[in-house]
Amino acid sequence: MVRILLALDDDIPQARAQTNAIKDIVQTAASAEVYILHVFGDNPEGASVQQVEAVREAQDRLEIEGVTVDLLEASGSASDEILHFADEYDVDQICVGGRKRSPAGKALFGSVTQDVILGTHRPVLVCGSSTEEE
Repeated sequence: MVRILLALDDDIPQARAQTNAIKDIVQTAASAEVYILHVFGDNPEGASVQQVEAVREAQDRLEIEGVTVDLLEASGSASDEILHFADEYDVDQICVGGRKRSPAGKALFGSVTQDVILGTHRPVLVCGSSTEEE
């Protein structure tokens, strides 16, 4: 069994890229479980993870492949929550989305991706955004 933490924001093309990136992993594994995590930065209206379109699309795409999907949600620091859930569910890999940034932007601003990579001993798959319309 392979367990993957798929950390998604609300960007649908990004979610497509991330699900495409892990598709080969889950298809070749004897069995797979994917934990889709969405971290709300600020959630005063109490939205749930099921209301995030990118999460629903990723869940649908993975379930079509026969993957067991569990939805997780949290509020607060995205990188802290990703690392927390990766440890709590003892995942084999973390999949996060990457953003295009200039070299100056990388040096000046904190990055969830960078914090996750530096904060774990687990493999981290970083995916660029997809332009496909599937």
